[in-house]
Amino acid sequence: MLTIVLALGASASWGSADFLGGLSTRRLSILTVSAVSQLAGLAFTLAVVLIVLPGFPSSRVVLIGLLAGALGTVGLAALYSGLALGPMGVVAPIAALSGLVPVAAGLARGERPAPLQLVGVALAIGGVVLAARHRDEAGARIHPRAVVLASVAAATLGLLVVLLAAGGDEDPAWTILLVRVGALALLGVALLVRRPSFAMARSQLGTLVGVGVMDNGANLLFVLASRRGLLSLVAVMASMYPVATVLLARGFLHERLGNTQVLGVTMALAGVGLIALG
Repeated sequence: MLTIVLALGASASWGSADFLGGLSTRRLSILTVSAVSQLAGLAFTLAVVLIVLPGFPSSRVVLIGLLAGALGTVGLAALYSGLALGPMGVVAPIAALSGLVPVAAGLARGERPAPLQLVGVALAIGGVVLAARHRDEAGARIHPRAVVLASVAAATLGLLVVLLAAGGDEDPAWTILLVRVGALALLGVALLVRRPSFAMARSQLGTLVGVGVMDNGANLLFVLASRRGLLSLVAVMASMYPVATVLLARGFLHERLGNTQVLGVTMALAGVGLIALG
């Protein structure tokens, strides 16, 4: 049960961070949003390391963490940019397919969930895709660039989850810290080239700090969950974050939640129930 709570907590935290990050990108540049939130995330992960006081990481954990950080930066930039192109639900169904990557990785390394759990996996992923569906009220077509960005986000964020689990098996605290270091290293190059403005209101700064803390808090929750359960199952529950994004968009931006989305949420929750029962 604790594994399920940790995985769903990661999902809710990632979804909230994505909602606030996408909303902030409508007013600030993607580089500004990423840099400020990542710095806040670095401070958070440093605090975790100081509290846990682990020994020095192995070269394997260093490599995994830095690579995961680079992939996460690319994935979040793609996701935030896609979300900024239109309603929050436009890119979420495609991005939600990121959950298929760790499922495939888990099965490839020999994990064998029970048949009932596999049904739950299918229900949960299908439910997330349905819950994230959104049709623009004006009837506007989805921008092709949003589809490409969502696909990039799905692939890179799926690989990030696989790497988080791999590094977390050996050293959770150092893994999440090195993920942030890798992300900031890649962002630093982009910042030197583009030199974006960091002028913003205090409320916007607070929002971006919240994005960084929630994103990295979700990483920690997921790593802890993956150490206790099968990657192919934990990753599916954690990948339900688009549901949180869409529900927040419904509550704060008044984007309509249709019958298909309600069905999707119900399917996703039923899937989690089957995974737990299995």
